[in-house]
Amino acid sequence: MTRPPRTRPTLEEVAARAGVGRGTASRVINGGEKVSERARLAVEQAIAELGYVPNAAARALVTRRTDAIALVIAESEERVFGEPFFAGVIRGIGSALAAADRQLVLLFAQASQRRGALDEYLTRQHVDGVLLLSLHDDDELPERIRAHGVPVVVGGRSGADVATDFVDVDNLQGARLAVEHLVGLGRRHIATIAGPADMVAGRFRYEGYAAALAAAGRAVDRRLVARGDFGQASGERAMRELLAGGEVDAVFCANDLMAAGALRALAAAGLRVPKDVAVVGFEDAPIAQSTTPPLTTVHQSPEEMGREMAAMVLDATRAPGPPLPGRMLPTSLVVRDSA
Repeated sequence: MTRPPRTRPTLEEVAARAGVGRGTASRVINGGEKVSERARLAVEQAIAELGYVPNAAARALVTRRTDAIALVIAESEERVFGEPFFAGVIRGIGSALAAADRQLVLLFAQASQRRGALDEYLTRQHVDGVLLLSLHDDDELPERIRAHGVPVVVGGRSGADVATDFVDVDNLQGARLAVEHLVGLGRRHIATIAGPADMVAGRFRYEGYAAALAAAGRAVDRRLVARGDFGQASGERAMRELLAGGEVDAVFCANDLMAAGALRALAAAGLRVPKDVAVVGFEDAPIAQSTTPPLTTVHQSPEEMGREMAAMVLDATRAPGPPLPGRMLPTSLVVRDSA
């Protein structure tokens, strides 16, 4: 004779085993404070003996928490999994959320995919907070999510006048460090391969380049400015454009992948690095140590950025209130053989 399947223990059975009321057992399970230590220990022992597992949906109704945080990256999956910056940010966020017993929900949202289903999902019924990464200036996603009453933290501030709810590296400072280094080496024709002008990192790293030149008494020469999309192929293409446009003896690239592309174009043109052209990148990604020659670059920590983003959104979920002050992370220059 087969035994009937064992049903999952109920909250009522936990309460009966512990000798307390259902409400007391519920408060223990959901982290309530108005419970005696004796009752708490009895309920915890009953849970262990019965193998009770709280129903996540029911618990969410009681606590008004889903214990889930969404990370929305406004890029293609191909790019996210192909660039080390995103991997570092995700690792930092994941470790911080795991330590806080929260789940990470990873979503990809390119411009054409951000309406409809995404808006419907990013509500308090599904997530406690939202982290946004790699947004463009015209993106309305942060405000649409906030309209649902969900805390939002953005990776990268959208403008110099934005003071809250963001975590960013000091792109302006880092770019200045890079260009000041090239000026100090005696380079006269310092070019830049900038990132997209409608993205935070692209805009502020270009502004840092221009500010460092101005501090050295030099004006920006438009023939020495090219733009890429942060991908390696775009860096190679931009370097060829710069070489065709005039004399170049140094180049500051807005990230290491574009710098790797620039090194490839310089090698193809028969130019020596750093003797003919010095090259500096930004990020200190793993590729910086494997290029030929190894890349001088601005160090940033994507993992630290991810941890800070997670900490900020967790603070917002625990104590909803006014926007939280933005956090700016420092950068430093790592000198290797390319400059």
